[in-house]
Amino acid sequence: MGNLFGKKKATRVTEQDRAVLQLKQQRDKLKQYQKKITLQLEKERQLAKQLLKDGKKEKAILLLKKKRYQDQLLDKTENQISNLERMVQDIEFAQIEMKVIEGLKVGNDCLKKMHEMLSIEEVEKIMDETQDGIEYQKQIDEMLAGSLTQEDEEAVLAELEAITQGEADLELPEVPEEELPEVPEQEPVREKEKVKKKPEREMLAM
Repeated sequence: MGNLFGKKKATRVTEQDRAVLQLKQQRDKLKQYQKKITLQLEKERQLAKQLLKDGKKEKAILLLKKKRYQDQLLDKTENQISNLERMVQDIEFAQIEMKVIEGLKVGNDCLKKMHEMLSIEEVEKIMDETQDGIEYQKQIDEMLAGSLTQEDEEAVLAELEAITQGEADLELPEVPEEELPEVPEQEPVREKEKVKKKPEREMLAM
């Protein structure tokens, strides 16, 4: 709530702002005067035309002389308005240039502080470390892409031969060619059951 009803921050008015304001006010007054003279000249022209119709040539000539003098004043007024507008534009452009210069000054101060924080030696060290990292990554990429030297190729072939030799030593046992005997459907009578059934038969025979 305090921000809504609080006082707004006052804008600083410079001497250049005051000068531009005064020039614009003078320009506006001259434009009003120019408009007034233009209307008056048109009326005097119509009046001179009417005097000629009425046969009052001398008065018409006198009125046209006055009109001619006011035409010259009108031209001077137009030149003054142009000068004022040009001056206003020059001052406003100069203000823009000052703001640009102030911005450049702030940027230069910021760059100086950054340069003080980071010395040339530290920059060179960082660049060297970055270059080393790039070179290392390039070596990895070349190896993965198959760009191996002759020595690398020979090492790969030797490793392949060692793996092949190791697999050859681990031979599987030979499978017999003769067929295996068939498994009987009923289980064989156990020896103990045969011994048990034999006395029963001898008792029946007696």
